[in-house]
Parts: sequence; C-alpha cells; structure tokens
Amino acid sequence: MTEKKIPYKIYIEEHEMPKEWYNVRADMKNKPAPLLNPATHKPMTAEELGEVFCDELVKQEMDNDNRYIPIPKKIRDFYLMYRPAPLVRAYCLEEKLQTPAKIYYKFEGNNTSGSHKLNSAIAQAFYAKEQGLKGVTTETGAGQWGTALAMACAYLEMDCKVYMVKCSYEQKPFRREVMRTYGADVTPSPSMTTEVGKQILAEHPGTTGSLGCAISEAVEVSSKDPGYRYVLGSVLNQVMLHQSVIGMETKIAMDKYGIKPDIIIGCAGGGSNLGGLIAPFMGEMLRGEEEYKFIAVEPASCPTLTRGKFAYDYCDTGKVCPLAKMYTLGSGFIPSASHSGGLRYHGMSPALSQLYHDGYMEARAVEQTEVFKAATEFAKVEGILPAPESSHAIKVAIDEAMKCKETGEEKTILFGLTGTGYFDMVAYGKFNDGEMQDYIPTDDELQIGFNGLPDMSDIDE
Repeated sequence: MTEKKIPYKIYIEEHEMPKEWYNVRADMKNKPAPLLNPATHKPMTAEELGEVFCDELVKQEMDNDNRYIPIPKKIRDFYLMYRPAPLVRAYCLEEKLQTPAKIYYKFEGNNTSGSHKLNSAIAQAFYAKEQGLKGVTTETGAGQWGTALAMACAYLEMDCKVYMVKCSYEQKPFRREVMRTYGADVTPSPSMTTEVGKQILAEHPGTTGSLGCAISEAVEVSSKDPGYRYVLGSVLNQVMLHQSVIGMETKIAMDKYGIKPDIIIGCAGGGSNLGGLIAPFMGEMLRGEEEYKFIAVEPASCPTLTRGKFAYDYCDTGKVCPLAKMYTLGSGFIPSASHSGGLRYHGMSPALSQLYHDGYMEARAVEQTEVFKAATEFAKVEGILPAPESSHAIKVAIDEAMKCKETGEEKTILFGLTGTGYFDMVAYGKFNDGEMQDYIPTDDELQIGFNGLPDMSDIDE
C-alpha cells in the first residue's frame, strides 16, 4: 500500500466537523474531586452553582458520566465562521531542525480573537442567552479570552463586562481596544470598582494583578446583578468540554491519513487548550486502546504542576469562588509580570490535575527567554507569529524533535498552536532588545502561597 502524501495543511470538510463535545471525565477512573462550598466545605449543589453560572453550564460542570454531549446547532453554525481549523505538518520546521521527527500543529488562531478561546466563549454566551440573561462578566489575562467573549456577546447581542489583569491591560492596549470595539466594558484589575478589588489593592498596593484577582472582581459584579452570570475561559470542566472540539477535529484529520502521534504537547495555564487538544487521545489511553505521551508546558515563573501542591484551594485571590482540588501555588500567589498573561494562574484544571496526579501526563516548566527564542525560530520558518502562551508548546516540541535527531527516531509530535502573537509586540520588543529577564520563584516565595491554603482537616480528601 502506497503511503499517502501528507499535505502541508490538512482540512476536514465542514460536514465532518464534530457534532458533539467529548467529556473525558466519563472515561476517568478517578473523577475530579467536586467543587466545595468555601463556607461549609460541602460539595457545591447545582442550586449553589446556579447563583454563579448558567443552568445548562452547571449541568455540564457536574456531568461525570455522559461521554458525548450534543453541540447545539446555533453554536455549530457560529463555529463555521472560523472552523474547521487546519492541522499543519511543519515541514519547514522539520527541515530547519534537520530532524527525522514528524511535527504537526493544530492552529487555532484563524479568528479575530486570535486564539482557541472562541470555542468556549460562544457556548457559554449561548447558554446565557437561552436562559434569558442580560449579560455576562469575566476576567482575562492576555486578553484572548476577553476578546473571544466580547465577539460572542456581540454576535448574540448581550452585555459583556471584562476585568483584565492590570499588567496585560497596560502591555496590550490594542487587544483591549478590540474588546471595546466589540462592545465590551473593560476594567483593569484589581480595581476600585469592587469591594474585593479595593481589599486586594489595600493589601498589595501597586500590584500588577493576576487572574485570581480578576476572577474575584468578575464574580462579585455578577453576583450583585440577577441579570448576569459569571463565565470563565479556562480551568472548569465545562470549558474543557467545549474545547474538546480542538482534539476531535485533530483526530479526524489524523485518522484520514493514518497518522498517530507519539507525543502530544500543549501549553498549560488553567488548562483549556491542553485539555481540549488531548481530550480524545486521552480518552483512548484511559480506555486502554492506545498509548501516548502527553506533556504539559508551563512558565517557570508560575510552575503550578511542576512545583505546586495537589490540594483544595480557592480558585480566586478574593476567596469568593468555590474550592477546587487541583495543583495550586496558593490563591495568594501573584506571579511575576511575565509576558504570557494567559498562563499566569495559580491553579490548574481539576480534571487535568487529577490526570497528572494519576500519572497520565508529565509536565515541564520553561523560562520565557527560551520560549521567545523558540517562538522567533518558529516564526521565521513557519510564517506564523505565535502567541507567547503557545510558544511554550513550541519550545518543548523543538526539544523533543532535537532528541529524535540525536537518537534517529522518527517520532510523530503534535502540539497545539493556540493563537497568534500580533498583540504581544511589547513582549517581542523586550526580547529583541535583549531586555527580557527570566524569573523563577524561590521555594520560600512559593511557601508564602502554600501557607494560605485553606485548612481542610474537616474533610476526608
């Protein structure tokens, strides 16, 4: 049988696009631990979660049993604006590296938000609209999630209030303006517009903020207005579910050409892109059908998996959100103002945390100067300027390809190229001028965050 020539870009047909999301929790032997009420330490009920999230999203959040969940037609119609996304064979990068490895990446940047975040933004906004709500509130780090939600809300004619991490608000003014162009109200976080924002500023004057801070503010605002609900761009089970469309499209495209990846790599902040990319492949591994090597890549400045603790913790700095059992650096940990704003989160998806804890994934922490070196190398040969977050995956994909060069192995490497870096030019400028610095927190600095972990001695973890 003659081997099919692999095209540079593999597109599936529109009719082949997934009509269901895949829920990896259905195949997990050890399910993610339930979210807990921070006051009682009891599992959150659907009614309690319904005060924060939309009703349908609460069902998805708590569903550990249904393997597939139908994607509503209105969401699938919206997906058609920018999906299916291409699976790219990185022939040019392979040639540059002179590696026998075969490198593929799933490119999610072909939309105005510049990233994969739109996959969940439209789903969450749709369910809010279906519930008859006026609008939604959220946080954003690098701005890609905020931009995606602003786009989804504009499409559905809903209000959108975004709390943007202050250092990103200042570093990325153009992404802020894209959000405003789509009608979103954007506030730098922490701010003086909320009680929790005032409290954080009193305790940490001049702070550059964090995703944990911004989450607290967005939740407070939504809780005070019955016409609004809070939506989140990562971490939660519902977001992992929506993002599974990435991995499912990838698998359909690979199966067409008989391609099986040996190594699957994704950047890891809260977990949405990594969880979405690996979902169907992880499902095969959990069911004992295939073997894969999964690598989560995080910043050395915010080493949640590689140096964090697996414990119940607050999802936000203000301690107003439910407690989640996850790998965490402590809700009080405020990372350095690195240029990968989307990865500056103290915790990790409970589902991915459980999979990592059970040994299904490995994790690596990389320094940002090495990340930007890999990003520029990739941009020069593949013609895409990658987002700093995505470039963490690029760095490790190159590392793995170079190992193959040493050993002569022809491994197939797949990584997620989550988005583009055209609004990250301040960061690229710092790197090009030689002004970028690496920051790795000391054990003592991390211990401060761990000291703030809640006392869970009253429950059996």
